[in-house]
Amino acid sequence: MSESAGAVSAELGALTGSERGHAPNARDAVRGLRPSQIREVANAGFGIPDVLPFWFGESDRVTPQFIRDAASRALADGATFYTHNLGIAPLREALAGYVGELHGPTAPGHVAVTSAGVNALMLAAQLVAGAGDRVVAVTPLWPNLVEIPKILGAHVDTVALTYGADGWMLDVERLLAALTPATRMLMINSPNNPTGWTMTRDEQRTVLAHCRQHGIWIVADEVYERLYYGADGRVAPSFLDLATREERVIAVNSFSKAWLMTGWRLGWLVAPAALMDDLGKLVEYNTSCAPSFVQQAGVVAVREGEAFTRSLVADLHASRDHLVLALQSISGVDVRAPLGAMYLFFSLPGAEHSLELCKALVREAGLGLAPGSAFGSEGEGFVRWCYACDPARLDVGVERLRAFLASR
Repeated sequence: MSESAGAVSAELGALTGSERGHAPNARDAVRGLRPSQIREVANAGFGIPDVLPFWFGESDRVTPQFIRDAASRALADGATFYTHNLGIAPLREALAGYVGELHGPTAPGHVAVTSAGVNALMLAAQLVAGAGDRVVAVTPLWPNLVEIPKILGAHVDTVALTYGADGWMLDVERLLAALTPATRMLMINSPNNPTGWTMTRDEQRTVLAHCRQHGIWIVADEVYERLYYGADGRVAPSFLDLATREERVIAVNSFSKAWLMTGWRLGWLVAPAALMDDLGKLVEYNTSCAPSFVQQAGVVAVREGEAFTRSLVADLHASRDHLVLALQSISGVDVRAPLGAMYLFFSLPGAEHSLELCKALVREAGLGLAPGSAFGSEGEGFVRWCYACDPARLDVGVERLRAFLASR
C-alpha cells in the first residue's frame, strides 16, 4: 500500500470508528411512523389458499372499459410526455365543471391534478404545515392522514368519534375545544375511512365558522363523497358547499373510488388560487406531473362516467345493506349501517385485540379483515370489512366468520 493510500485508509477508519456498531438510519420522524397493520394482516395470508381479502379499500371490479379504452387511445396517440405541473388543461376544466355542478362555481384555476389522492394529501400538508405546527385530526382514521403531518415534523392531536346506538358520531364541542388558536390545520375525512361516518352540513358550518375565526386551515379528504347513501342527494355534504374558493379550505379527491381507478394513481385538489404557484413548485419537486395518458383517461371518466358512478353507488348501497343484515344475525356482532364510504366498522368478540384477531381469522377461517387498531388506538375493539364486491362473496365471508366465532 502506498503512503497516500494508507493515509486515506486511516482517515476513513477514523471517520467511521466513532460510529462503529451503529447502523445508518432514517431521521427520527420517519422511523417513528407506524407501519400498516392492514399490510401485516395481508402478509399473514400469503400462501394460504382461498383467502377472502376484504382488508383493502378497493372494489373487486376492474376499471370500466370506456376509461381503459381512453387510456389505450392516448397511449397509441403518443401521450407519454411531461405535462403542466398542475395537470393538462382539459382535465382541469373538466374537473372544475364537475366540482361546480356538485358544489357551486369553481374555476380551473382552483383545481390541481395530482398523482393520486394520497399525493394530494401530502401536497396539501406540505403547503400549509411544517415542523412544530399543531395539527388536529378526527379519528378513527386512515393512517396516512395522521402520519403525513408527522413526516413534516408537525405534532398531531386527535379527536375521536364516539360509537353508540346511532353508529359513529362526532362530538362537535370536543372538536371545537381542540381547535385552539395555536392550531395550524384540521384534517378531516368525510365520508370516513374506516367508519363510514359522514359529517352533516350543520357540523361543517359550525366547524368552518370556528376555523375562520382562528385562521385554521381545513384539509378535507372527500375521496368518498360520491359513495354516499343519504336521502338528501347524490353527494355527501362538503366544505366546498359552504366556503368560498379563496378561504383556508383545501378539498382533496381521487379517481380511485367513484370510477374504480385505484391502480391509476390520479387525484386532484381544490384550493385557493393564491396557492397554485407554490403548489406547482411542490408538484415539480415531488412527481413533476401525473402521467399524460392517465390524465386523458381521467377526462373521459369525468365527462362520460356519471351513469357508471350512479350505478356503482346503487350496487354498493345494496351490498352495504346485505352485509349489515347478515352480520346482525351473528351473536356478539354489533354493526350499524353508515351513510357513506364502502366499509363496515363493527365490533365482535375478540376485537379488543383486533390485530391478533384478524391474523387468526386469516389463518383459521381464510377471512381477511382489517384490524381496528390500524386506524389508531381509537379504533381498537373494531374491525373493518370492505363490502365493494359481489354479495355472494360477502355471504361466504359471513359464514366463515360465524363458524370462527362459534368455534371459540
